[in-house]
Amino acid sequence: MNKSGMRREVIGTIVSDRMEKTVIVQVERLVKHRLYKKYIKRRSKYTAHDEANACRIGDRVLIAESRPISKKKKWRVRAIVEKAI
Repeated sequence: MNKSGMRREVIGTIVSDRMEKTVIVQVERLVKHRLYKKYIKRRSKYTAHDEANACRIGDRVLIAESRPISKKKKWRVRAIVEKAI
């Protein structure tokens, strides 16, 4: 949680669904280079809890920060924004 007490929510793409009730979500963001002022893509991978095992590789999902579920899982899948074809 951030300073205001709100839980962060981000949209990302599922890159792995091999585990049970767990998915790995890759989130891309644009960061401005300090010297060259050019925008660069940065990627982060988050391990998220998927209670229903509904997500598949390629799906776009909304994940929200939550209390720690396990050692690495601190995010939950809130909704599937777009299903993969």
